[in-house]
Amino acid sequence: MSLPTVQTLVDCADFSKTVSPYIPQFYDLPGQILQNLSSLQGLKDLYLSTNPLITAFSLSLFLAPVFLIAAEINRNYSQVDRFWSLLPTIYNAHYVIWAHTNGLPTERMDSMLAFSTIWSARLTYNYWRKGGYNIGSEDYRWEILRKHIPGPLFFVFDVLFISTAQSVLLFSVSMPSYILLITSKMAGEGISTLDIVFSQGLVGAVLVAAIADQQQWNYQNAKQEYRKSAKVPEKYSQEELDRGFNTKGLWAYSRHPNFAAEQTGWVGLYLWSCYVTKTYYNWSGVGAIGYLILFQASTWFTELVTAGKYPQYAEYQKKVGMFIPGPLSALSGGFDAKAAAMLEDEKKK
Repeated sequence: MSLPTVQTLVDCADFSKTVSPYIPQFYDLPGQILQNLSSLQGLKDLYLSTNPLITAFSLSLFLAPVFLIAAEINRNYSQVDRFWSLLPTIYNAHYVIWAHTNGLPTERMDSMLAFSTIWSARLTYNYWRKGGYNIGSEDYRWEILRKHIPGPLFFVFDVLFISTAQSVLLFSVSMPSYILLITSKMAGEGISTLDIVFSQGLVGAVLVAAIADQQQWNYQNAKQEYRKSAKVPEKYSQEELDRGFNTKGLWAYSRHPNFAAEQTGWVGLYLWSCYVTKTYYNWSGVGAIGYLILFQASTWFTELVTAGKYPQYAEYQKKVGMFIPGPLSALSGGFDAKAAAMLEDEKKK
């Protein structure tokens, strides 16, 4: 059986029992694929007989050189970015399909996939409407980094981080789903009340991110309209638009509420795997930790650029938390009230 047979729920989170025995499959998989390449039935049998975690990890490594080659040929380093909103759900769907095909209970897995699909839909839509899928579109941060990193070193950076580490990270955030799969096999059909709480909580995090996305979209469109016509759109003041960055709605309490909700979703999936295995932590948390580290680093870099463009951003950083709302951002109506007072003081000087 390509899925471990365990005795307790705690065993479901034991790396030595659920992952280590299948590592040899990873080394054999490329040869097995080549042997069955001409047989659709052979590939199907191979898929079903291979541990699903090994299959998913192998795909993430296979994609790394694909991303690398595409990036170097096009001199465009947003190749992984274009698949960011899709790959975690592809991996999660793989676990669910594997379970269905092998006749395993899937009710818990289906609710997990519902969250993941909604997450993908929200992020893909937001990336598309900002032009992320346009030919030649590239994250501005890669261009800035290229200016400061010599060509040979940037190629190494592309190999190790942009193409490989990010691809593996998008696989790793889905690893708790593998644990959910194992526990579903042991527990059988049906989900508990807390399973429902977890699944609905994850969907709630996506909805918060979507609200933050829309608030940012509205502000940026209003700012562009104001710059083109010199007319202040409804629901905004000239001071807000001259400031250059959004501080209304959720953005008055968190500098990146969409990022905060994004991280909450994948950390929540990991905590779900801890709940179902009755453990305080397990090995699949590596993905969630990596996601948090990446967001800390990328957001720091983004804010470094933003603070250089907008003079008031430094004050915003002092008053409002990066992800988690602080006591200062929760007072007097958030940053908006403080910004208005600051602008009034500047006018009096």
